[in-house]
Amino acid sequence: MPKKLPTIPAPNQLKLRKSLSIPGLLALVRKEFEQIKEYRIKTISYKLTDVLMSALARFGLKYPSLLQFDRSSRDQCTRANLSNLYGVERAPSDSQMREILDPVAPEDLRPAFRRVHRELQRQKALAKYQFLGGYLMSVDGTGQFSSTQIKCDECCSRTLRNGTEQYYHQRLAAVIVHPEQKTVLPWFPEAITRQDGESKNDCERNAAKRLLPAIRAAFPKLQLIVLEDSLAANAPHLRLLHELLMSYIIVVKETDHAYLKAVVDTQMKSGQGRTIELHEDDTTRQFHYVNQVPLNQSNPDLLVNYLEYHEIKGGKTIYYCSWITNIELTPDNVFQIMRAGRARWKIENETFNTLKNQDYHLEHNYGHGKRHLATVLATLMMLHFLLDQVQELACPLFQAARNSYSSRCQFWEILRAYWLLRILPSWEVLFKCIIYRIKLEVEQLDTS
Repeated sequence: MPKKLPTIPAPNQLKLRKSLSIPGLLALVRKEFEQIKEYRIKTISYKLTDVLMSALARFGLKYPSLLQFDRSSRDQCTRANLSNLYGVERAPSDSQMREILDPVAPEDLRPAFRRVHRELQRQKALAKYQFLGGYLMSVDGTGQFSSTQIKCDECCSRTLRNGTEQYYHQRLAAVIVHPEQKTVLPWFPEAITRQDGESKNDCERNAAKRLLPAIRAAFPKLQLIVLEDSLAANAPHLRLLHELLMSYIIVVKETDHAYLKAVVDTQMKSGQGRTIELHEDDTTRQFHYVNQVPLNQSNPDLLVNYLEYHEIKGGKTIYYCSWITNIELTPDNVFQIMRAGRARWKIENETFNTLKNQDYHLEHNYGHGKRHLATVLATLMMLHFLLDQVQELACPLFQAARNSYSSRCQFWEILRAYWLLRILPSWEVLFKCIIYRIKLEVEQLDTS
């Protein structure tokens, strides 16, 4: 049965939210782009801000390639819309865009993320993400690019089973999540690439050493609860989180933490731990927890709190997981700790899956360059994903337009169709065209 679409509100009931709609968000981003140092290239005379906004527009319109975006941007209608909606005075070709963006430092794009997140705080839109007295931040890595032919100085490399050398880029992402919120709010990502002067591959652990302090520096007072998989359950990483004043809920596996599990089992048998059962219809939720146990034999001074959860239905365990945390476990909070721990998967389902399979084309090679191009383009993709998520969270007009179609991919197709066939004076007009199914016609262009 097809998904039932919501009732469409009357036009006068729908308005753009001043700063948390796409025009307001793009204005904030543009101000930060204008602060980035210009990298002058002798044969090219485009403003860096125009180039960055053009690249951002490509990710906003979900074009599958820079070349396709370049071809459409030669059309007079598209050029007018780039000017009206993204403020682009002159759009470069795809090859010029790559050449200009290649030397841009990815870190220079981070203030745009920070500006958007601060606006969310200022408008109190972030309040609905509060959980356990702070904000849940899920952190994980994902693949971005791999090839046996194309490489750059920043590529990591590995030898495949057939002896072929493969080059790749990955990224470490961090997103604010909430168990009851469909939208996620990404921070700036950290590239997992070969670092300057290094002969060895970069890795997720090293990327975390760069990303987490950068997030703390950007938001020194924000109460963050980090959610991670078992790779992060090691002493150096936990000590880093303590130094950064970040709480954590991290998955642990018995196979990787045999000493920890043995200590927990001993304490449970001796009565130092506690078991709680919650019954709901035919489902039993069983919690076993112990506070202040050593992480491992090598670090007896590093004490963690351990929570084990079983979800039982019809006499069978249908879900099991265990976590360590530095939040004291009590009968009153174990259920919420479990919900927070399970929300870690939103970085996989609502973030990476969306970026890879719902028209953002994360793993497509938009351009590799010689220096930072691949990372810069991937960061701009994540930036527009943040803008889209903010609109889904806080902009009624965008919500009505998005909900007019059952899938994101269909919505992006319709948005792109209006972009190509009508001169749009504003985002409000574009969204209302989508909501009210205004007939697609090519605008009469003034050629005088």
